Amino acid sequence: VLGLLVWTLIAGTEYFRVPAFGWVMFVAVFYWVLTVFFLIIYLTMTYTRIPQVPWTTVGLWFNGSAFALYLSAAIVDASSVSPERDSHNFNSWAASSFFAFLVTICYAGNTYFSFIAWRSRTIQ
Repeated sequence: VLGLLVWTLIAGTEYFRVPAFGWVMFVAVFYWVLTVFFLIIYLTMTYTRIPQVPWTTVGLWFNGSAFALYLSAAIVDASSVSPERDSHNFNSWAASSFFAFLVTICYAGNTYFSFIAWRSRTIQ
């Protein structure tokens, strides 16, 4: 939900005037789609039907890459927001920056828990 807010708050404005928002949009939409994909795999329990895939490793890599790229996107988003550029879009861009950092924190937590699961899986 938070990732959806990030890209909808930007997409509802004239974001194409600030080239840095292209990177933020790419990261937000890409990881939103992948997160929904993995959620569907989890809800349908498809992962139990494909035991060849090391799901704990996939989860660790997914959450780690999402954390790293969302951190860069959140920093770019926050540094691109300025009230002088366009005051009409300022509130949406500032809110998207706030939610981008919240998503970054969520993916950091998921990365930590994925690491714990991966580590306990490799020790066994």
